[in-house]
Amino acid sequence: MVKYTLTYFEGRGRAEVSRLIFAAAGVKYEDVRIGFDKWPALKTSGRCPFGTLPLLEVDGKAIGQSFAVARFLANETGLAGKTNYEKAQVDMIAYAFKDLGDEMVKFAFESDEAKKAELTKKFLTEIAPKTLSAVEKLLEANNGGKGFFVGKEVTWADLAFLASTDDLVQFKDAKLLAAHPKLEALRQRVSALPKIKKWLETRPETPF
Repeated sequence: MVKYTLTYFEGRGRAEVSRLIFAAAGVKYEDVRIGFDKWPALKTSGRCPFGTLPLLEVDGKAIGQSFAVARFLANETGLAGKTNYEKAQVDMIAYAFKDLGDEMVKFAFESDEAKKAELTKKFLTEIAPKTLSAVEKLLEANNGGKGFFVGKEVTWADLAFLASTDDLVQFKDAKLLAAHPKLEALRQRVSALPKIKKWLETRPETPF
């Protein structure tokens, strides 16, 4: 049996898509969460290929970069799409949410309050609505938006979307998902999948 060890900080962050993939597939793994005080030693240990987290170790072999990890796990567990074209569609949508997350990081860690407010406003009024509109059209193109993003079964594109909504719903006043009812329905649908529902109910409560 393959041994998977996923190491990240004490939060959802860039590791949550991979955790959702493990949950959806029902695959056991070691979920290692470290405090920021432990990070310097791990960073310089040589275990992390790029000196970043998350880190996935597969029978001791290391894989870095969050979406490389997620994509690998999706292929390992059958959540990457059925054909090469489906896999490309899934990757396209999943990476759209990675881009959205990268945009959120820009203002989340901005120390200049004026610039932070400017970046946040641009994200809420331009960047997020544009991305959400684009992916909702892709969802609608597959069975009228009544199922999942690609094909007839859940893929890691749906899980990347679900992970992204953990952050999007924090902007209550912006009502980002309310403006996209098919995406909100997808969020409810994926969250209700038995294995995903169990993970969401039992995962550690974290600030990010």
